[in-house]
This record gives sequence, C-alpha cells and structure tokens, in this order.
Amino acid sequence: PSGAAAQLFRLRHLQLGLELRPEARELAGCLVLELCALRPAPRALVLDAHPALRLHSAAFRRAPAAAAETPCAFAFSAPGPGPAPPPPLPAFPEAPGSEPACCPLAFRVDPFTDYGSSLTVTLPPELQAHQPFQVILRYTSTDAPAIWWLDPELTYGCAKPFVFTQGHSVCNRSFFPCFDTPAVKCTYSAVVKAPSGVQVLMSATRSAYMEEEGVFHFHMEHPVPAYLVALVAGDLKPADIGPRSRVWAEPCLLPTATSKLSGAVEQWLSAAERLYGPYMWGRYDIVFLPPSFPIVAMENPCLTFIISSILESDEFLVIDVIHEVAHSWFGNAVTNATWEEMWLSEGLATYAQRRITTETYGAAFTCLETAFRLDALHRQMKLLGEDSPVSKLQVKLEPGVNPSHLMNLFTYEKGYCFVYYLSQLCGDPQRFDDFLRAYVEKYKFTSVVAQDLLDSFLSFFPELKEQSVDCRAGLEFERWLNATGPPLAEPDLSQGSSLTRPVEALFQLWTAEPLDQAAASASAIDISKWRTFQTALFLDRLLDGSPLPQEVVMSLSKCYSSLLDSMNAEIRIRWLQIVVRNDYYPDLHRVRRFLESQMSRMYTIPLYEDLCTGALKSFALEVFYQTQGRLHPNLRRAIQQILSQGLGSSTEPASEPSTELGKAEADTDSDAQALLLGDEAPSSAISLRDVNVSA
Repeated sequence: PSGAAAQLFRLRHLQLGLELRPEARELAGCLVLELCALRPAPRALVLDAHPALRLHSAAFRRAPAAAAETPCAFAFSAPGPGPAPPPPLPAFPEAPGSEPACCPLAFRVDPFTDYGSSLTVTLPPELQAHQPFQVILRYTSTDAPAIWWLDPELTYGCAKPFVFTQGHSVCNRSFFPCFDTPAVKCTYSAVVKAPSGVQVLMSATRSAYMEEEGVFHFHMEHPVPAYLVALVAGDLKPADIGPRSRVWAEPCLLPTATSKLSGAVEQWLSAAERLYGPYMWGRYDIVFLPPSFPIVAMENPCLTFIISSILESDEFLVIDVIHEVAHSWFGNAVTNATWEEMWLSEGLATYAQRRITTETYGAAFTCLETAFRLDALHRQMKLLGEDSPVSKLQVKLEPGVNPSHLMNLFTYEKGYCFVYYLSQLCGDPQRFDDFLRAYVEKYKFTSVVAQDLLDSFLSFFPELKEQSVDCRAGLEFERWLNATGPPLAEPDLSQGSSLTRPVEALFQLWTAEPLDQAAASASAIDISKWRTFQTALFLDRLLDGSPLPQEVVMSLSKCYSSLLDSMNAEIRIRWLQIVVRNDYYPDLHRVRRFLESQMSRMYTIPLYEDLCTGALKSFALEVFYQTQGRLHPNLRRAIQQILSQGLGSSTEPASEPSTELGKAEADTDSDAQALLLGDEAPSSAISLRDVNVSA
C-alpha cells in the first residue's frame, strides 16, 4: 500500500506548519522531515503523496544533531484580497555559528494507485550515511480524502465551519507527504493557524495556544505511524470528566457527553492499567464529531475521535470508547507492521476491550456483547461466502488494493477468537494478561508481525511450546492465520445465558405456530427492561429471517412499533430495516421520519440499501431529495450511487452491485436518474450495517 522507500532512511521526527482555510476548503502546509540515510549517497527520497496534494517546493538542509529537540517556527502569510497566499515558510532557530543553508531540490510526482501518488525528491549526491538532514516540502491540499471540511450547517451549532482528518488506513498521504505505512513511526510536532474563534486539537501529548501569534502548538513525544496523526477544528468546548480526561464537543452537546462519561473513562483506564500496565500517553481525551464522521470511532492517541450520533445509545457508546481505550496498548503502542495483519491491532484490542468490560461490568454483559458481534460475523460470512479471501486473518493485499477495504468483522471477531483461543491454551486469563503486559512492554512504540506475537507467546509459556500447541491438528496457528471461513474455535458464552436465553426464547415464540398464541405469549415479555444489546440481537435475528409472513410483521408492529420508536437509534434502525425488508407500508412514515433526522453514514446507508433492493425505490428517492441538503457531499454521493443502481435494475441486484447504471425501468423518471448520476460515487459491495464497528 505504500509507494515510499522507507527502508533506506530512518525518520527521526516530522514537523508540520499548517494553515486551515475553510472558505477555500484548502489546507496549506509546510512539512519538515528529519531523516538519516541508512547507507551512503541515496539518490532520492520516495514518499507517499496524493493527487489532491499540490507540491510548491522541495528543499534540503543539513540538520544539527539535536534538530528534533529544537522545533522550527513557521511564518504564515497575512490574509488579504487577491490570489491565495503561499504555504507557510519554515524559520529555523539560529545555531551557534552559521545556520545551515537550504538548497532547492528537484522532485516529481508519479501515479501509484487510485488512492495515492509517489513523490520522488532528488537528494544531494554527497550525503553520508547516518548524517542527519532535513527535507522541507511546501504544499497545498484540496479535496483530500483525509481532510473533511464541513460547512457550518453540517454541524450541530450551525455557527462555525468544522474540519477533521481521518488517516486510517492510507488517507494521510493526502494530508501531508509521508511514509504512509504502519511499519514506520516517529515523533511529531505541529503549528496550526486557524480562523479566529476556531478551536484546534491534535493527537498529541502536549498542546498550547499562543494568543499573541494566534496559533496552536502541538507535540507528540512518542513515535506514532502516519495514520495516527490527526487534527480536528471547530466550535469545540472542553469539560473535565476525570483526572486525566476531558471531553470536547460542540457547546449544545457538551452537557450530554459529560453526563454520559463523567467518571467512567477513569474507571476503564484504571481497569486497563491493572491488566496491561501503565497508560503511556499522558491524557486520554475524547472529541465528539458531527454526524458526517465516516466511521463510529478512531483511536487517535491522546484524543479519541467519536461520532456524536452514538451518544444516544449508551451501551454502544460504552463499548466503542472502551475499544478505543484498549487501542492505547494494542494498535497505538504496539502496531501491526502491515495492513495485511490488521487483526494484530483489532483482534487484540477487541480481546482487551472484553477483559475490561468483564472486570467493570461482569461476564454476563461481556458475553452478550460478544454473542451480538459473533452473530454479525456469521451474517457477514453468509454474505461473502466461506471461501472469501478477506475472511483470512493474514490477508494478501494485491497491488493497488486499498487496505481500507479490509476493514471487516473478520479482522475484529475472528482475530478476537484466535486471541481468546491463545488465552484458553494457557488455562488462566490472568496469566494471559501477564503475557500481554510483557508483550506490550517488549514491543511498545514499535511495529510487529504475527510471528512476533506468537513467538513471544511460546517463549512466555515454555510448557505450551513443549506440547507443540502451535501444531494441534485442525487448530494449527498457521491455519488460524491463513484459512478462509469462520473462526476455528469460538468462546464459551454460557456465562451470558441469563441475558441471551430470553432473546432466543422470544425469537422462537415469534417463529412458532399458531401465531395468535405465540403473539399473546410474546406480549407478556417486557422488552423495555432489556439491555440495548438484547433488543438489538433479537431484531437482528428477525432481520435474518426476513422477509417474514405478512401477518407476523403486522403482529410485531402492533406489539413493538411504538415502544421501539422511543428507543435509541441502534434499536430503531434495526426495526426500520425489518419494516423495509418486509415492505410493511403502515410503518413507512417512521422510516421517513428517521431518515429526515439522521445525517450519519451508519444510520442512512443501510436503510437506503434495503429500500433500493426491494419495491420502495421511488420512496427512497423522494426522501433523499428532501434530505440531501443536510448530508455531507461524500455521503450524498454514496447514497446517489445506491439509488442509481437501484433505479437502474429491474431485477434484484447481485450481491456485489455493479458500478454502472443498467437499463432504466420503464416507469423511472429519467431526469431523476440524470440528477442522481451528477456526481461519481464509490460503490459499496457489502451492506455496511454489518461492519459498523469502531476503527
């Protein structure tokens, strides 16, 4: 996935001077890379870049030995009429004697893949091995996949523009030129200039606002991979929720965010520290982003990004934040060296998340959440087929394939099952916690491959190595990593039976005969007292069985529709998907109302996909026309793509929709189609409902 030649250099530090220009939707940047060549006279430095990133100049400077300790300043142009000002200029601190002069460098940009370019910077010929030097790149970035600009009306307060970055997996090459691979880590610092009144935050251990200069300063003291350099700016206000944590949110959301998380985050951090050793990032803050945030949550170090839409679904909020807390050890401190082994981050973080929830909320709740997720894994397995190559833990990335396409439940849940299996081999979860603590201590701030984890495991448990547990027939470590299909073994979830058994019982009632008797028995069960994950699991089972007999849907609606309508969005979307998949017209007004109130990908795409698969395409089109002005352009394009595919096929769509529009249905409004296809949009091969997981 990386076109960069990282193995020829050691990256010591990177410095960013950034100017946010929301009116032009442009970021102007100056990047100072501090490097050493690992062998003499390298001809060129090859970095990952992107067509959205326009390079203005490249320069070379011999660096003093302590360059990383003396950050440079950046000079920003004064705003004014006329053409856009140039990117910031670096201003290096005066060294004793003469300051090393900068000399210009030749560079070229070549196509690499559809998600990036390759930037080659020619280096001076006399460069010695291990001699520190700096490369200075000045650039502007517009329409970058990593940088999401929101107009004020796409925020809750509608007062100020908002911008955030999302680097996972390979988007940050459009934010700044870099070695865009998880194998390369370095410390970083940044100076950011933003419009007046806009608060800027970054994934950094230290931050400060210099009022007289009107700029924000950031420093990350621990080495991180490029994808974890993150920025957010907008009308954000803070509130402390613990001794080392605060939430940042738009003012109207702050009271809710504070009340939901006050005290809880410290409880989770302390539980994680008891299990896996000291939290090493200093602060653990959380910023709540507008609904346009394209995923649920992202584990940016020191500053978890999370979508505000999840605030109303308490149990999902708890699990998502604990998952990001777990990433502080697994993913951020110890990182998968390649995207082909993403499970090393996600599988271990999911295991750690469940150890934390067991310690904090008990085994029954953890087993319920696990059952809910494994259910979703098997649903995805049916969708993709048991021989799908993406169901392997060690996925082979073909050249040019975007690793973001590997973000699926296998990475999380099959990865979790393998880690759980390892914990069972040693017979005691506490001893396995001790192993993971030692693993983090050994590999922190580096990147690893699966063999590092498995070798460490067998070294830590020599008795298991003697028993050759890695070669047990049918459960070989090699088979876990490279076989397609479901996990080779799944955890015993019987400790959750007090919560999962009622769900099974109610589902069985609704699929039993005679219906009136079953409905009467079912109505005696009060699901308003259930946990969110119980209700979601029940609705998922009904969804799996859809289309259901019409009289069953009618009875379900009579029994639950009004009650579910008062519950959180995670519950409501599942009920509304049942309504849509069963063409149940009496409840369509609820679908309309839900889509009119939602602006996030996770609560719109699944419904539009279902609407366009069945007989409700014209309804979907009508609702989209009424709501599209409130959607982020990226989401608007994704929905347009779904609608154009749905309108263009008179038969049921294939499991992998074509990106081309087929013949129009005779009764379709051709103007509507032309309008829909006005923008290109990425295609989505599988339903996102089953991959709504945190990063």
